Amino acid sequence: MKILVVGAGLFGAVAAHELAKQGHEIQVIEKRDHIAGNIYTEEVAGVQVHRYGAHIFHTSDQQVWDYVNQFVTFNRFTNEVVANYKGTLYNLPFNMFTFNQMWGVRTPEEAQAKINAQRLAVKTPANLEEQALSLVGTDIYERLIKGYTEKQWGRKATELPAFIIRRLPVRLTFNNNYFNDTYQGIPIGGYTQLVEKLLASPVITVSLQTDFFAAREAYLHDYDKVIFTGMIDQFFDYTLGELAYRSLRFDTEVLDTPNYQGNAVINYTDAETPFTRIIEHKFFDEAHTHTMQTVVTHEYPQEWSRGVEPYYPVNDPDNNHLFKQYRQYATEHAPQVIFGGRLGLYRYYNMDQVIAAALQMVATSF
Repeated sequence: MKILVVGAGLFGAVAAHELAKQGHEIQVIEKRDHIAGNIYTEEVAGVQVHRYGAHIFHTSDQQVWDYVNQFVTFNRFTNEVVANYKGTLYNLPFNMFTFNQMWGVRTPEEAQAKINAQRLAVKTPANLEEQALSLVGTDIYERLIKGYTEKQWGRKATELPAFIIRRLPVRLTFNNNYFNDTYQGIPIGGYTQLVEKLLASPVITVSLQTDFFAAREAYLHDYDKVIFTGMIDQFFDYTLGELAYRSLRFDTEVLDTPNYQGNAVINYTDAETPFTRIIEHKFFDEAHTHTMQTVVTHEYPQEWSRGVEPYYPVNDPDNNHLFKQYRQYATEHAPQVIFGGRLGLYRYYNMDQVIAAALQMVATSF
């Protein structure tokens, strides 16, 4: 078949690679001037820079881990996040280091007692604030959750649904590893090479700076199948209404110092600081730490509107209901189109989940 893949991000690249192995003729189009979507990395001042924010690959899915290791070699990076609350530093996720920094406690029993004494007694939390207070109490919520979450979502915590934080990890151990997954790391040499290798097939053609919507009807006419990884509501000209998204802005600069903050990621959890985190890219790979310059990125959440890049969906009940309506609409009005990725499936995927979803799509739809 002749297959069009709209978007050269991770979902589109995995789909193209697997369909190419089946012998299909694949055309990949990408509106940006580069492949790899939001996991795009590029070398700046001798450092692999994550242009669209920090991306740490982590998974407990053996099949997915084996899959990506066919193409790239991963380093042993461990994500150990630090939180800055008004100048005071705390370890994340919440663990015994955090509790010692916050209360001076030294034993798991003391930490648990502090948390229990501060918890909000509520059977059915009505919003995110009540949910967080019922799980971890006032100090952790006020210093490490409230400001960061409200910046990220652009809404008061009392206006956010409780399900956003169904659970909060509380570790009564001295374990700073942000993730619980079996495997974790970052490709040595960056993520772009992973997508390059996925798309390296004689039956795959890639066209950059190409807008699907500039020739939408021609594409739908000319190809047997279309895999669309953009916004599903945009695909249908917002016929049923706009889905909600959040966007991000990144300010990246090269600094003439070998070490700016001493850690790959520091979250700023107070409400007054406008950005949510500072990323120092050289610390994603020990091989870069010798460079005499460093590259840092300030990450700012921002509202989404048409024309602004969407980064993740707002999966509240109203938007999820609207998405289901779009899915039904798609089966009737675009039966040759398969929607995928975060935007096409309106779901907050981690990278391993994107790959698993793409593999599943190819296995069940072709």
